[in-house]
Amino acid sequence: MRELTRAEEQIMQILWDIEKGFVKDILEKMSEPKPAYNTVSTIVRILERKGFVNHKAYGKSHEYFPIVSKDEYRSFSIKNLLAGYFSGSFAKLASFHAKDKNLAVKDVEKIMDEVKGDLKK
Repeated sequence: MRELTRAEEQIMQILWDIEKGFVKDILEKMSEPKPAYNTVSTIVRILERKGFVNHKAYGKSHEYFPIVSKDEYRSFSIKNLLAGYFSGSFAKLASFHAKDKNLAVKDVEKIMDEVKGDLKK
């Protein structure tokens, strides 16, 4: 799996939300100022080449749908973040976040309790 650009990720977020759609459907969900139709179409085709989406053809029209789930990409992104900035350590990430946001010990404990609960599932 490869990292997405900001524009690619924006389109993937829309496709994950709507599950499938034509370029016009993606464009409708984008905020102002909206890019040109051809720009969105090009980005969707790039996502297809990268293996993130596939399509079903209806004549000359293509309906696109994600083949990489949001959870799969989320996991990939977090692993990259941890590896690139925190030596692969979730504890270092949590520590950085706690210092950066000036979190109270009680808040950090709450985060760790949630992580422990998720690990048990």
